[in-house]
Amino acid sequence: MLGSAHSHQIISTLYTNHYAWLQSWLRKKLGTSHEAADLAQDTFLRLINKDRELQSLREPKAYLTTVAHGLLVNHWRRQAIEHAYLEALSALPEPMAQSPEEKTLILEILEQIATLLDGLSIRTQQIFLLSQLDGLTYPQIAKEMGLTVNVVQKAMTKAMTHCYEVLYA
Repeated sequence: MLGSAHSHQIISTLYTNHYAWLQSWLRKKLGTSHEAADLAQDTFLRLINKDRELQSLREPKAYLTTVAHGLLVNHWRRQAIEHAYLEALSALPEPMAQSPEEKTLILEILEQIATLLDGLSIRTQQIFLLSQLDGLTYPQIAKEMGLTVNVVQKAMTKAMTHCYEVLYA
C-alpha cells in the first residue's frame, strides 16, 4: 500500500510524535473525544496515499492540520446535511417517514452529491439541483431564479463539466 519503507517510517514517526497533539486540536474544534479520535485516525489514513508529499515534508504539524482541516470541513458538511435532512423528515406526516436504513442511504447519497458539487458556486449548485433533482426545465429554472435561460445553460454546462472531471479525471 505504501510507496516505500521510507514513507512507512515517516508516517510512523508522524503518528508517534503528533497523534496526541492532532487529536487534542480536533477535540477543541469538535467538542467530543470520540469524533476527534476518528478524524485523527482518518488523517493518518489519508497520509498513506501521499508518498510523494511525505518525502518533502518540512512542517509536520502544518501538514497534519491541513489534512485534518479538510476532513473536519467534510465532517461539518455531513452534519449540516444530516441536520437539514432530519429536519425535513420531521415535517413529513408519519406514513411518509422512512426506515433507519432508508435514512442512512439517503444521507449517504446527499453527502455524495454535496462532495460532487463542492467547488461550484452556490447559484450553479442550485441550478444543477433544480434541473437534476426537481426535474425543472431550463426556462422554469430561469423564471424561478430570475435569470436568463442562457445563464442557466452556461451554469449547467459548467456543473456537468465539473461533475465529469470529479468522477472521471
